[in-house]
Amino acid sequence: MKPRDLASETILSLTANKARSFLTILGIVVGISSVIVMVAIGNGTKASIEQSIASAGSNLLMVMPGGNDTGMGGGPSSAGELTSADADAIGESVAGVAAVAPQAAAGYSVVAGAANTNVSVTGTTAGFPLVRSVETSMGTWFTENDDAASAKVAVLGPTTAEDLFGEGSNPVGQRIRINGEPFTVVGVTKAKGSSGMQNTDDAVYVPLRTLQRYLTGDDTVAIIYVAATSQEEMTAAQDGIEALLTARHGIAADAEPDFQVLSQQDLADTASTITGLLTVLLGSIAGISLLVGGIGIMNMMLTTVTERIREIGLRKAIGATRTDITSQFLAEAVALTVTGGIIGILLGWGVSSAISAFSTFETAITTSSIVLAVSVSTGIGILFGWYPARRAARLNPIDALRYQ
Repeated sequence: MKPRDLASETILSLTANKARSFLTILGIVVGISSVIVMVAIGNGTKASIEQSIASAGSNLLMVMPGGNDTGMGGGPSSAGELTSADADAIGESVAGVAAVAPQAAAGYSVVAGAANTNVSVTGTTAGFPLVRSVETSMGTWFTENDDAASAKVAVLGPTTAEDLFGEGSNPVGQRIRINGEPFTVVGVTKAKGSSGMQNTDDAVYVPLRTLQRYLTGDDTVAIIYVAATSQEEMTAAQDGIEALLTARHGIAADAEPDFQVLSQQDLADTASTITGLLTVLLGSIAGISLLVGGIGIMNMMLTTVTERIREIGLRKAIGATRTDITSQFLAEAVALTVTGGIIGILLGWGVSSAISAFSTFETAITTSSIVLAVSVSTGIGILFGWYPARRAARLNPIDALRYQ
């Protein structure tokens, strides 16, 4: 059968029962669009997390408390705490370190005149802007002298500044009260957005010793950020930090440390693994609807074969070969899935774009997901159309002509 004749016969057969063809195509449309949207959400989430990690700072190392509550091999008991003194020691003793910024944080009520907001108050040092790539849009960051003197000064995130003083205002020099304690605003950071679990725009930053003296009452820190002098120095700096803290905390050589040192690459690798699994899971769930659509195609084609047995017998009687019959029914199945695939791709693209535009989810449609969708839709047509086509081709023409 010539390709032109095959195409015209396919169109004629599918338009003979428009409702059935439409419902069959609809199953493929739903399946393909679901796969594209789910994969786009997974890819967008991955890209967003990687961007957040990259924006956290340059050549960043993170020292966090963690480990067993008791030492091993005769080591002393440890609660797994980090202190300001640990951060000072890292800055003074470890080679390849450009800046150190310990951080402690707690939620407090912040008041300015009649306005108030509940916000995370972060205590840190003068090295924080360098380590975390933070800049001020108004005023300045507090200094090392402010930290040493436990000065009551604060830097506001732009969202917090707007909540307390109104949009477009300049709060530098104004007074606020944090948990009842008076502070003077010395700066406002540039908008940066959410980074991991923390929204850096909705925050208040104060000197670490000020936070510890007037608010928290202890010298422990939640994390110590360390900026290496270069990418090449990160491994050496990480090893130096581990050796220093192991000695400072009195941990035996064969004991598990009560801290952990992570790099940006460690976080990126972990995030990539998790989001990759998430994308596969979402795609697999959506793929179930494709399987259902494929079963619908097989059901329709089997029904079509039954309805057209006499036609098949007549075609074979006048010279149509098994290949001609197989090609005809297989072409109909592929036409259904390709049509559904194209519509599903357009619908998936539109839905993904709408999700990005009207929600907090980020989506990213990649060429590979489009190619996958087209390949899967075509493959489903061939896979689920092959059996009905083969069954039609193997009909005995005499029996088919006698079929009532």
